[in-house]
Amino acid sequence: MSFDLTFGGALRIPLIVAPMFLVSTPEMALAVCSEGAMGSFPAHSTRTREVFESWLIQMETGVAEMENPAPWAVNLVVHKTNKRMEGDLELCIKYKVPVVLTSKGAPDGVFQKIHDYGGVIFHDIASARHAEKALAAGADGLIAVCGGAGGHTGTVNPFALMNEIRGLTDKPIVLSGALSTGRDIVAAKAMGADLAYMGTRFINSTESGAGDEYREMIESCSAKDVFFTAALDGAPANFLIPSLLNMGIDLDALSATKPGDIVADNAAKQRFSRIFSAGHGVGMVGSPTSAAEITRQLRREFEAAKTVIGKSIS
Repeated sequence: MSFDLTFGGALRIPLIVAPMFLVSTPEMALAVCSEGAMGSFPAHSTRTREVFESWLIQMETGVAEMENPAPWAVNLVVHKTNKRMEGDLELCIKYKVPVVLTSKGAPDGVFQKIHDYGGVIFHDIASARHAEKALAAGADGLIAVCGGAGGHTGTVNPFALMNEIRGLTDKPIVLSGALSTGRDIVAAKAMGADLAYMGTRFINSTESGAGDEYREMIESCSAKDVFFTAALDGAPANFLIPSLLNMGIDLDALSATKPGDIVADNAAKQRFSRIFSAGHGVGMVGSPTSAAEITRQLRREFEAAKTVIGKSIS
């Protein structure tokens, strides 16, 4: 499937604001889309199918009221362990979600159903092996989740991963991992990426679903306050150290914990609601600002950086 990466000129900056669990909201996505970047949210941020459908209706209604809005996206976990996957997929098909950001598995049957209504699929990958599987399943593009990304993350350096993936395909690649500024987006393009993926920068936006404790903590943190572990839920992820310490977690013990040991601890699961995630770009998060203004700032920075670095990058 081929498509226009600017979506008819509606995508005015090559940026997807990443779907963040319990942080991204329809309000944030709409604000971002109104300023020419792609807004998104995870289907699994909603507790029920009914709430998810209400979010889709809110997006459909909101973009219909805009002039030339950027496309919007939903993150869908397509692994067989996601018991809601079939129902959430049905709703994505019903509302013809323009872009579906799939993760954790690459079943071609799911991809075909999205393609049938004209949807575009970008799939999360963290290695060349993951990329090969996603491409074989029919993904339209790849999201290279590199070391330093917030939430569940990859571990490979972006230069290495970009080079390995670009050697496999000429399909669009979205680069993820500690991007925070318009200059970073230009750098991602120079490395061979087609689009940038940015999440942490938007956690403190006024439309974010982050609570006050999360917001206060993220304003005071920098890259040195990010802790990497796969022990909390079995998958590699980055968390804010102060939130781990506040929950009484011993970092040395956590470093030595095997993935899965804490997952089985129900008491630990209850603490996760106050364990906060962020990427290495957390030091660039400022005081609360609207997602629209953050996007406008990124567009200004992007245009300025292109002028400085070279007008051939667009």
